[in-house]
Amino acid sequence: MTQSSSSPSPAAGPLAGLKVVELGQLIAGPFAARTLADFGADVVKIEPPGAGDPLRTWRLLKDGTSVWWQVQSRNKRSLALDLREPEAQAIVRQLAAEADVLVENFRPGAMEGWGLGPDELLAANPALVMLRISGYGQTGPYRDRPGFGVVAEAMGGLRHLTGEPGRVPVRVGVSIGDTLASLHGVIGVLMAMQHRHATVSAEFPKGRGQVVDVALYEAVFNCMESLLPEYGAFGAVREAAGSALPGIAPTNAYRCADGGYAIVAGNGDSIFKRLMACIGRPDLAADPALAGNTGRVAQVDMLDAAIGDWAAQRTVTEVLAALDAAHVPAGRIYTIADIAADPHYAARGMLQEVKMPDGSGLAVPGFVPKLSLTPAGHRRNAPALGADTEAVLKEIGLSAEQIAALQERGIVG
Repeated sequence: MTQSSSSPSPAAGPLAGLKVVELGQLIAGPFAARTLADFGADVVKIEPPGAGDPLRTWRLLKDGTSVWWQVQSRNKRSLALDLREPEAQAIVRQLAAEADVLVENFRPGAMEGWGLGPDELLAANPALVMLRISGYGQTGPYRDRPGFGVVAEAMGGLRHLTGEPGRVPVRVGVSIGDTLASLHGVIGVLMAMQHRHATVSAEFPKGRGQVVDVALYEAVFNCMESLLPEYGAFGAVREAAGSALPGIAPTNAYRCADGGYAIVAGNGDSIFKRLMACIGRPDLAADPALAGNTGRVAQVDMLDAAIGDWAAQRTVTEVLAALDAAHVPAGRIYTIADIAADPHYAARGMLQEVKMPDGSGLAVPGFVPKLSLTPAGHRRNAPALGADTEAVLKEIGLSAEQIAALQERGIVG
């Protein structure tokens, strides 16, 4: 496992010098800001004094704080600020006036209610890129509805496809709707930054910023492959198919002799022939009716039965060894214990260990994607609530006396 320290890393990252203000909470906004932070951006995370971001207490806690927090907020600084107060809103305006990017994932209208909408912020800083992530987007008849990732996954078409046919649609298992929206948001920010660089002029010395509007349900829908054109052309409504991949064969999970499952993807034409030879069915490999995907889809039940019968006589390890030797894509279904013990994960730097304040180590995921010249890095652990309040406020010109007065009134923490 790769060791990471809580002390600053020498790796600057490709986004070094980029100033980001994060006003989001929980998953969608913070994941986007964390991605920017991992690659060098200076992210100031604004949280309410007292409790902070609710994610600090989600799932399993270590010393009173979620271990998830160490992933979601690494490389960030924490500024505790009560956004309901006019003085706090003024501080955000000061930060935004000097920032490159602002990230928020409140319900549409919340920022405007605080005087922090794009009209105000871009007027003061025309170069600002403002990423806004919400359930349904900033426009449209649903914009004011509260939207969480799980609802977006359903509306985006994903939930209908997950699970076994005829049974209740199931959740993917992680907050995939939030994460997809986050990644679309990061893409949008980087495209907006490219446009900003291209629009530098005498009128706009730093280029023109803009608003990046990401709706959770649209981020999910954007990944739904051929669902809409299939419906538009044929009236076809794709249904849940369990572990199979509808219309592409053979691809499925097959139960093995030890009770485990092997995922086998034999849907390429040449791969299919190697797979059939491996399972002792050269007759199927030579069948011209099965030479292409369309023919295999028509007989998918027969193919699944043949592969299933072969797998049922072998352990998962034996199945995977045979398929690997035959150059057929296959794999086991990993638990997190399998991931933590896997040498490939370790070799790729995906298993990091950070040192906690008490000296103990904590396993956290590594960085994606891998950049050859300017890789991401762990520069600092996730901050304690308000750990950087004084430093950030001093950077924008507040005196020690002003900061103390704000702290006494509970506006900053």
